[in-house]
Amino acid sequence: MSWKIEVVPVPVTDVDRAKKFYVEQVGFHADHDHQVDETVRFVQLTPPGSACSIVIGTGIVEMEPGSLRGVMIVIDDAEATRRELLERGVDASEVDVQPWGRFVRFSDPDGNLWVLQELPARG
Repeated sequence: MSWKIEVVPVPVTDVDRAKKFYVEQVGFHADHDHQVDETVRFVQLTPPGSACSIVIGTGIVEMEPGSLRGVMIVIDDAEATRRELLERGVDASEVDVQPWGRFVRFSDPDGNLWVLQELPARG
């Protein structure tokens, strides 16, 4: 078997505000933005270098806005990523150093929490 996570739904209250945050401030790529009909809008955004995207929109996500907690994204350099996020106006945490990695956290305008992990050197 081969399983790959392709899309993670993110619940938001304002699709345009969230899209602007993820694209302009966080640096995700805007893949698709389609108004399927009067009740469904599908917006797919992808972190740079990722094979997995997020989807925001209307009529597609059933979770409460802000209820997504701790989806983890692997990054190359916690300090550099934090610096870039701060420069783009994202309120990113200090780097949290643990034996299993270095972590930076931030939330979107709805309070969905993201965790960025710089993996420790192996072997």
